[in-house]
Amino acid sequence: MRTLSLPTGGEMPVLGLGTWRMGEDASRRAAEVAAVREAIALGYRLIDTAEMYGEGGAETVVGQAVAEALRAGDVRRDALFIVSKVYPHNASRRGTREACERSLKRLGLDAIDLYLLHWRGNHPLRDTVAAMQSLVADGRIARWGVSNFDTDDMEELEPLAGSGPGCAANQVYLSLGERGPEFSLLPWQRERGMPLMAYSPIDQGALAGDKALGELAARLGVTAGQLALAAVIARPGVAAIPKAVRAGHLKENLAAAALKLDAATLEEIDRLHPPPRRKGPLAMI
Repeated sequence: MRTLSLPTGGEMPVLGLGTWRMGEDASRRAAEVAAVREAIALGYRLIDTAEMYGEGGAETVVGQAVAEALRAGDVRRDALFIVSKVYPHNASRRGTREACERSLKRLGLDAIDLYLLHWRGNHPLRDTVAAMQSLVADGRIARWGVSNFDTDDMEELEPLAGSGPGCAANQVYLSLGERGPEFSLLPWQRERGMPLMAYSPIDQGALAGDKALGELAARLGVTAGQLALAAVIARPGVAAIPKAVRAGHLKENLAAAALKLDAATLEEIDRLHPPPRRKGPLAMI
């Protein structure tokens, strides 16, 4: 699996597993735990979750799956890269720490590899950054970042780190159907060596049914969904975290990470789904 270097140290896989909508229904828990276990067995090492997903339910699913995989010897803890997020309304100095401790308990971990502010709220960014840096200093998280931050937000955030560890990554909605971040946000992050994590990289599955993309994909011997995903992570500095629960879907996404798209294919994709020509508002789901 190709990896991206993080500006505060370490590396992150370019493809991971998203867990949005997991943990919402107890009747699906066993199947969801099995899906995360299957992902780990297949070779996924980046797993993204949040306290918002299922109000902690997704973190519990991930925690159980990771614990089972570790006990079985399927993977070492240091080979996994676990991401979680704090709700904006919890992101005060004290609230961030308390939320992180709750997430750690649900995940069954001593530390989270990357802890994100899920989106901007009413708490001052300075306080959230201070809390994040304190968690790094105490070894409760390895690094911190943000989600759903546009270029102006990132510019405001940057100086707040001071001499402490800065923002390691920003997670936003990026896909062939929503390429807005490519206009200014992605170049801004590239200049700083800061990965952009793309959520909903297949437009919640919609691009899998894109007829024109499917015709191009068929010529390459892949599916439209695989081509859409491969195109996102072909962009330098971009990782993606599509959700999948079926074994076949997990395998398809993993295979997409190995696709190498030539210049002609990328040009055809740009014709079908043009990049932005001007700055627009950051899309969110």
